[in-house]
Amino acid sequence: MAMAPVAATLAMGRLKLGLPIALGILLADQASKWWMLVGLNLPQVRNIPLFSAGPLGLDLTMVWNRGVTFGLLWGDSFGVQLVLACAAAGIALFLLRWLARAETAWVAAALGAVIGGAIGNVIDRLRFGAVVDFVDVHLAGWHWYVFNLADAGIVWGVGVLVADALFRRDAGPK
Repeated sequence: MAMAPVAATLAMGRLKLGLPIALGILLADQASKWWMLVGLNLPQVRNIPLFSAGPLGLDLTMVWNRGVTFGLLWGDSFGVQLVLACAAAGIALFLLRWLARAETAWVAAALGAVIGGAIGNVIDRLRFGAVVDFVDVHLAGWHWYVFNLADAGIVWGVGVLVADALFRRDAGPK
């Protein structure tokens, strides 16, 4: 019986860590996309070189991503975009439940980053029918996939979750 208040306190602490991270990623993502679309008018300009040092470069390049990760499951219709948005929203709700039960601060932070990124991309799908991608990193003429801040949050969060699953030492049997 005494464990319920401890579990509730732990869940609240993880939510207090993960939710501000989710909100920060979401706000930074949406602000950066607004700046790319309105401030820099990237859809018309298409490409703005930012940095080049030998073979390494960083550009702002406008891409409307109508698929999911790396453009997979691409679809131009509203129905496809709605299905992808609903799937991402469902995943975010699942992750929110996981966040309340996160065992470590790192897991809570990672889940917050993934949730914030997923919601940022859901907003794009519902507003534009596609995700706004614009960060183009390239090396010696080879370009990685163009991405956005939401994608960066998702990748960082998933990386931390994978590292946690592989390397965290359990406290022992429960």
